[in-house]
Amino acid sequence: MEKKELQYIHSFEEYLTKFLNLLIDYSPKLISAFIILFVGLYVIRLINRLVKKIMVKRDLDVTLSEFLSSSLLWAMRLLLFVTFISKLGIETSSFVAILGAAGLAIGLSLQGSLSNFAGGVLIILFKPFRVGDTIEFQNAIGTVIDIQIFTTKLLNANNQNIYIPNGILSNGIITNHSQQGIRRADLVFSLSYDTNIKVAKEIVMQVIQNHPMVLKTPEPIIVVKNLTDSAIQIGIRPWSKNEDFVIMTSDILEQCKDSFDKAGISIQPFVREVSGE
Repeated sequence: MEKKELQYIHSFEEYLTKFLNLLIDYSPKLISAFIILFVGLYVIRLINRLVKKIMVKRDLDVTLSEFLSSSLLWAMRLLLFVTFISKLGIETSSFVAILGAAGLAIGLSLQGSLSNFAGGVLIILFKPFRVGDTIEFQNAIGTVIDIQIFTTKLLNANNQNIYIPNGILSNGIITNHSQQGIRRADLVFSLSYDTNIKVAKEIVMQVIQNHPMVLKTPEPIIVVKNLTDSAIQIGIRPWSKNEDFVIMTSDILEQCKDSFDKAGISIQPFVREVSGE
């Protein structure tokens, strides 16, 4: 062989020897690090399952339990990863500094998303509404079908999905129509001044008492709401269960109109008052 080829072979043998020596010296750390990694992943799965079972036994809200278990899972994985690289001999202080700087940069660029995330946490913790509740927020009304981390999903009466960011939802005024289980209707009939108010009230009360969806308790109320320039306004306030509210309201309006027609009571049309100069 030529002298140059012998030098290459000698250099390769030296590098191979150094690599094998390094591998032998480093193998205990490498083996122990991977043992910690695989055992840690197994233990994390066991802990996560145990936490989920405990939350199910305590009847914790499904959305809250999923959020907590997911957060706990990723926190344990992050801790395991730091332990793994530390066992390999990698300096964790610089890694943590880089991670913190990256987190700050991401946080500044995602302020809106973080606000929605915080809003989702507040909604999950304080429960102003639950899945299945009918809520009203600003000009949106619908049934809550999903509370996600960043948005809440509603389904309105037109079968349309409405997504509301949790940030503004948690800081706004929410009307929950389902929380109390029952709901009161506020209906108004404008009747002519020739109407006998007592007779009109008796007609409305009979309609209400004959309707199966109107609750006996709380008792329905019939009042003279206002005396306008053109009509007597009769206020009708029956109660029903949430699921019966729409049908009950429609039935009461229709049946009162029919009963007034049969009794010869005139319903006044809406008149917009315009002041002249």
